[in-house]
Amino acid sequence: MSRSRVLVVGAGFAGYDAARALLRHRGLREEIEVVLINPTDYFLYLPLLPQVSSGVLEPRRVTVSLPGTLRRARLVLGEVDRVDLDRREVSYVGPEGDRGSMSYDRLVLTVGSVNRLLPIPGITEHAHGYRGMPEALYLRDHITRQIELAGGTDDPEECADRCTFVVVGAGYTGTEVAAQGKLYTDAMVRRHRVLRYRDPPRWLLLDIADRVLPELDPRLSRTADRVLRRRGVEVRTGQTVKEATARGVLLSTGETVATRSLIWCVGVRPDPLVDDVGLSTVKGRLVVGPDLRVPGHPEVYAAGDAAAVPDATRPGSYTPMTAQHAGRQGKVLARNIAASYGHGEARAYRHHDLGFVVDLGGVQAAANPLGVPLSGIAAGAVTRGYHLWAMPGNRVRVAADWLLDAILPRQAVQLGLVRSASVPLGSDTPELPHLQTAGHHPAR
Repeated sequence: MSRSRVLVVGAGFAGYDAARALLRHRGLREEIEVVLINPTDYFLYLPLLPQVSSGVLEPRRVTVSLPGTLRRARLVLGEVDRVDLDRREVSYVGPEGDRGSMSYDRLVLTVGSVNRLLPIPGITEHAHGYRGMPEALYLRDHITRQIELAGGTDDPEECADRCTFVVVGAGYTGTEVAAQGKLYTDAMVRRHRVLRYRDPPRWLLLDIADRVLPELDPRLSRTADRVLRRRGVEVRTGQTVKEATARGVLLSTGETVATRSLIWCVGVRPDPLVDDVGLSTVKGRLVVGPDLRVPGHPEVYAAGDAAAVPDATRPGSYTPMTAQHAGRQGKVLARNIAASYGHGEARAYRHHDLGFVVDLGGVQAAANPLGVPLSGIAAGAVTRGYHLWAMPGNRVRVAADWLLDAILPRQAVQLGLVRSASVPLGSDTPELPHLQTAGHHPAR
């Protein structure tokens, strides 16, 4: 007898945890086939991506093999571009341009999010996004190249321009990119024969909000702000970029900053596929019930950044787009799919935030596990301990890289793995990484 097919679209936190929970359910093993459609063969542990672009971790450390950890699932490499709800079928494009289609009995939409752009002149042409592995690898090469080019020029203005880095967006990602990036460039300059006698690299962190990490507890915000400023990062709140060119940016204050490096970390928006499905949405997120089912289509489920999940702890609102919620929603979604096959009972999604962690590089971090604010070495230990616990693989390798980074000089070389044309900020499919992501930084 043929098995019922559960088709999971996207292997971010929600999709990965949903697939893993379904595969671990003993009662479903002979009843369902789990098929996962994803553009890459790995799950990306997004919270540690800034450590890849700053040379702390090797790229493979933050990628977890899908075939290796979801062994009984069928992996189809591709990106879904159409969902036919009437025929219960999805169409996808493979990595080599080939097209395919697949039917389903249950559909799980966990397609994550993409860069959120603003109508600012020059942004799509001159800014670097930060949503996937290709972008992180490109940024590491770009930062390294700017420091090397700065050391090779006799023009002091060009040297200063190349040693200036502007990060827009002081949320999780932007704060960590600026914190890690400053350590990385400072380490490069200290070992450089020429640059160590000049002004240190300049990093600016901009946000229109009145503080860094505006979505978090003000105590965490103050800790992060203090660490950044002490490290030499120029924190500019209440400011943003008004225009970007190949040689600099114009700020909303009227100031012009000469730079060759504009890093865009403003935020995310749901994957465009959500709008194309043709179902009800809220701010681009698919409307679902508390049980994560799509109203009117009991065979369709959605979670993570792609879904507007009612927040039971804050009636009238929706859960934030974070990995903490995405992963837990994936587990509840799997339970409810099992209930639809007669195994157990469905339940509504409900979760209280248990705290957040923000890695600021070195031994510095900001964390509030169970509401207890921490900073310094204690926060750093909690943050790294949490990440080792939360990662579904590569724990020993990650810990080994951290140890080596603490005792050996950081390697700073260009690898040339990703070219600029492969990571266009204005595209929804930069090297197809965007199905990988579903928010950032939980402390479950």
